[in-house]
Amino acid sequence: MPGQESSRWHAVSAEACLNRLSSTAAGLSSDEAKQRLASAGPNQLALQQMRSNGEILLQQLTNPMLVLLLTVALVSFWIDLHQGRWSKDAIAILMIVVLNALLGFVQESKAEQALLALRGMGDPLVQVRRDSAWQQLGSSQLVAGDWIRLEAGDRVAADARLLESWDLRLQEAALTGEGAAVSKQAGCVLAEDTPVMERSNTVFQGTDVMSGRGIAVVVATGMGTELGAIAALLSSAGGERTPLQKRLSALAQALVAGALTLVLLVVLVGRQLGQPLLELLEISLSMAVAIVPEGLPAVITVTLAIGTQRMVRRAALIRRLSAVEGLGSVTVICTDKTGTLTENQQEVVALRVAKARLIVGSDTTATPNLFQPLGAPAPDEVLKLLLKAGVLCSNAELAASGPDHQQALGDPTEVALLTVAEKANLNVAELRQRFKRCRENPFSAETQQMSVWLEDPEGELQAPLQLAGNEPLLMISKGAPEAILAKCERWIDDEGTASLSPQRRQQWLDEARQMAASGLRVLAFAGTPRSSESTNEHSALIWIGLVGELDPPRQEAAEAVATCLKAGIRPVMITGDHPITAQAIAAAIGLADRQQPICIGEELQHCTDQELRKLVRTCNIFARTAPSQKLRIVQALQANGEVVAMTGDGVNDAPALKQAHIGIAMGITGSEVSKEAADMVLLDDNFASIVNAIAEGRLVYTNIRRFVKYILGSNVGELITIGSAPLLGLSGLPLSPLQILWMNLVTDGLPALALAMEPGDPHWENHKPPQPNESIFARGLGRYILRVGLVFALLVITLMLLAERSGTPWPTMVFTTLCLAQMGHALSARSERPLLQVARFSNPWLLAAVLLTTMLQLSLLYVPALSRFFGTTALGARDLAVCVGFSLLLLLYLELDKFYGLWRRREASNC
Repeated sequence: MPGQESSRWHAVSAEACLNRLSSTAAGLSSDEAKQRLASAGPNQLALQQMRSNGEILLQQLTNPMLVLLLTVALVSFWIDLHQGRWSKDAIAILMIVVLNALLGFVQESKAEQALLALRGMGDPLVQVRRDSAWQQLGSSQLVAGDWIRLEAGDRVAADARLLESWDLRLQEAALTGEGAAVSKQAGCVLAEDTPVMERSNTVFQGTDVMSGRGIAVVVATGMGTELGAIAALLSSAGGERTPLQKRLSALAQALVAGALTLVLLVVLVGRQLGQPLLELLEISLSMAVAIVPEGLPAVITVTLAIGTQRMVRRAALIRRLSAVEGLGSVTVICTDKTGTLTENQQEVVALRVAKARLIVGSDTTATPNLFQPLGAPAPDEVLKLLLKAGVLCSNAELAASGPDHQQALGDPTEVALLTVAEKANLNVAELRQRFKRCRENPFSAETQQMSVWLEDPEGELQAPLQLAGNEPLLMISKGAPEAILAKCERWIDDEGTASLSPQRRQQWLDEARQMAASGLRVLAFAGTPRSSESTNEHSALIWIGLVGELDPPRQEAAEAVATCLKAGIRPVMITGDHPITAQAIAAAIGLADRQQPICIGEELQHCTDQELRKLVRTCNIFARTAPSQKLRIVQALQANGEVVAMTGDGVNDAPALKQAHIGIAMGITGSEVSKEAADMVLLDDNFASIVNAIAEGRLVYTNIRRFVKYILGSNVGELITIGSAPLLGLSGLPLSPLQILWMNLVTDGLPALALAMEPGDPHWENHKPPQPNESIFARGLGRYILRVGLVFALLVITLMLLAERSGTPWPTMVFTTLCLAQMGHALSARSERPLLQVARFSNPWLLAAVLLTTMLQLSLLYVPALSRFFGTTALGARDLAVCVGFSLLLLLYLELDKFYGLWRRREASNC
């Protein structure tokens, strides 16, 4: 099939391209188009297969903890049926299973829409030449060899090689990441290794025509286009699970394995002691229910939702709940430069005219204060000519929208030229009215310049040139310093025009390179009088001067980068911009110093995966990168064990956004494709907001660990208590499955939710992020759970033995003590410090939850209907006081343990 092979169409002439595609000016015939369409398929992007709702639900039901609960429910139902009673335990367990499965289903069923949005970019109507006539067809009908017509406002429907172009400019930011409109020229032939962003003779699917007209021949459709290559990357991108998802999966497996081991042990020992098998089976069911934290999924979901609300207030919109905690585990942030670390607003900061160097100040009241000379002052006439040239050789507009504010329209580079002229008290509108444009040669990648011919009958613009006689026109050229200087024979000195000697030419080149090394975008201006607008722009010019523009770093970017480095998070800049500019901005905000090496996209092409893994360990700046290279950088960092956050705004960023643990799309400048692929949308496109979101993520993870240790510490206590009953010769169940569900959902759940409201640490950046492979039980949490669970169980077992010997209703006392003791545990779990050192009312939600839960627990004892349903007995004042006393013993132990830990740390520091 012609056109679908990986040929470099930009590297062949238009005629050769048509020959290879077997296409003529008459266009393809309908029959030929049908054959090619049948062979290549429709001009559409192939979508990855989405999971069905049934598959998602089945995945939830295969969670190890839910499988264990389902097994318990079925066995419980069989036992109750065998004994002729209705199984309220089985019904309650099944309800919990269904609720947890639905909760997970709702989160997982938010299907990935990035590829759907990507297909929408490539589905416009298009003007096609078929059977010697122009007609409108759906873009899906396009085939290689079709001639298409492009006009301002069109969206390009396929990759195509230009045949003709008239002042054609396209916006390719969504594909390449470059914000400026790109000029296109049909006539040029480029080198084979020319990167996509510099292919000026080719147009690409999904990009927009900003101005001009063109005719092109389609060379690739569907998945064969550059947009299709990005779609393929997006389909293959991993969509990495966050650390929390991995830790919770490991937690579920550990709990199920532990529960089954203990159940087997109790049954074997119980049988050796002569306990009835049916009673041991019922105890085993209770133990299995006790070990599973039924309320944990709901508590985590609510905690993450609370985190999303806090993040929205800090300009971070969370699209996937798991991203909230994932942010807290981030170790590397891969960020774009333009608009994220910088303002995305070019401003003129330096001028070079005659022999003068000028920097642009902030004083807009008078020209002498605005331009501050570094040495000799600039001739006023020459300075004004440079400013006027910037106004007249540009297409931007300053549309007034208030007395003190102007809304810019057009290329930011040209807007900056108009803005500095206005600050210098030049009237932009009046200048353009007085010196009318007769002709324009738009900027092209081939010539690296733009030229305009202006009416100057009075010779006002030509006066600084000090030439004999005046021509009716003045041609002004603007462009790359090397390109403009190569066409200049004279320059404007302090005393008028002079010959441009080789030494002076080199001085201007050195000046331009020094400005570029400072991170400036440098524009050169030159002009010459002309008698006719048809005069060729390549003739000799007179050098006027240089303008240096800067996209300034955001004021808060440097502080945010410093906070990242202090918090153990490494910022990495990945940009399509020039390496020198990237390095200058990185140095300005403290991301990297000027001595640190920069890696450019061309170098990455030759790196193996292993070499890239080594490179990303030390390199913090990547410039001139392609979409596939961004994806490779993220994958290499992940292969090194990093938790990666990736920012992006264009379609080209979508694969890397999806691959990263946390994809962050720009809310203001971002495309819909990038937003759909991301986990988080940055509402203000500000790097500092990412750092704020990470602070919230750290808080969420801390709170999750806080209530995990609370819930599991209590559950281990319940488990040991239940398992000890048959081993101690006690008959009957200490706790029924229904009572355990009450504890796990209510007396555990409500305080756990309140623990999620604990305020954050104001000095969070002093702590490093958790290790990517860190277990949920790391940093002493597992030891804490086992130690507290054991002490908890010993207290309750002691109470159980004393109550059983005294003839009191010991199952109800065990149930009550377990529930009340958990309230003290919740109060203690809020901080690593003793409660006496913690602000008492910093979390009023916890106090309210403890009070409410205590009242609900007492209602199970003294409300007859609830007492009958849960199988409890009303306790007398003496028995209730004993329960409260034993419950307080657990709180006393927890606080003494904290004081002991503080003493040990103090002793260790003294040593």
